[in-house]
Parts: sequence; C-alpha cells; structure tokens
Amino acid sequence: MKKIVAILLVATTLHLAGNKLQAQTKFGYISLSEMITGMPEYKKADSSMVDYQSALNQNFDDMKREFSEKDSLLSSKDTAKYTRAQIEIKRKQLGELYMKLQGYQQQAGQLYQQKQQDLMAPIQKKAADIVQTVAKENGYTYVFLKDALLVSPPADDLLPLVKKKLGLK
Repeated sequence: MKKIVAILLVATTLHLAGNKLQAQTKFGYISLSEMITGMPEYKKADSSMVDYQSALNQNFDDMKREFSEKDSLLSSKDTAKYTRAQIEIKRKQLGELYMKLQGYQQQAGQLYQQKQQDLMAPIQKKAADIVQTVAKENGYTYVFLKDALLVSPPADDLLPLVKKKLGLK
C-alpha cells in the first residue's frame, strides 16, 4: 500500500511539474521584413542605396559614352589622318575599353551587394536584439518567423510589441 501511495505521489508531482513546464512555454512570431522596413535606419540605408545605385549607373553611362566616342572616331572617314600603327593602337584601346565595360556590370553588382550588406548588417543586428529583448520581457520562449507559419493566432504576433519598443507607429 505504501508503494502505491509513493508511486501516486511521484506521478502526481511529475504531472504537475509537466503542466507547469508547459504553461511556461510561450510561442510567438514576427515578420522581420515588416519590422525592418519600418525602422528609420532602414529608410536612411535605402535612400543611400538608391544614391549608390545611381552613381554606379552614371559611371557605366560615362564609360559607354567614352566607348561610343572612340568607336565613332575609328569608324569615320577621319581615320585617313592616322597611321596604320596609330589605328592599331586605338583599336586595341577600344577593345580594352569594351572588356572593361563587360566586366563593369558584374563588378558593379558586387559593389552594390557589398554596400547593401554593410548598411543592412547593423540594422538586422538591432532588429534581432530588440526581438530578443521583447521576447524575454514578455515571457516568450520561442519566436518564429511569420513567413514560415501557415496558421498563427494574432495574439502571439510580436510586431506590435517591438514597434512599441522602437517607438514606431
């Protein structure tokens, strides 16, 4: 009889401890893209990226214009005033400029990605830190990305809490 009481007591204790543990587990979710695009830092970075893209495009346009000018010089009737060696040098320079134009698009893409990464890294870190802080303050054990969830209750969306913490509307 004592063994049965002891077993029941242990089982009840384990059951209550399990319920208590389950009650402490809280799940939440957030849309990081919505959060980040609402941050003032993102707006500054985005305008900076637009300016940078504009500068890269302007540089490319300048290179194309230079190529066109040199190409038209070699295609015109004025080539008669140049010696054969001068024409050969100009064609070589034109070929090098063409290769430079071809490589510039790839290089510009890499420069743009690097600039974007440099500007976005601190914003993403700040977003992750704030989500962690809000989750801890509100007792959330797990926070998932909203995009990964098919169904979710609106009460567990951390975005309003994070916006409040950031002072955003």
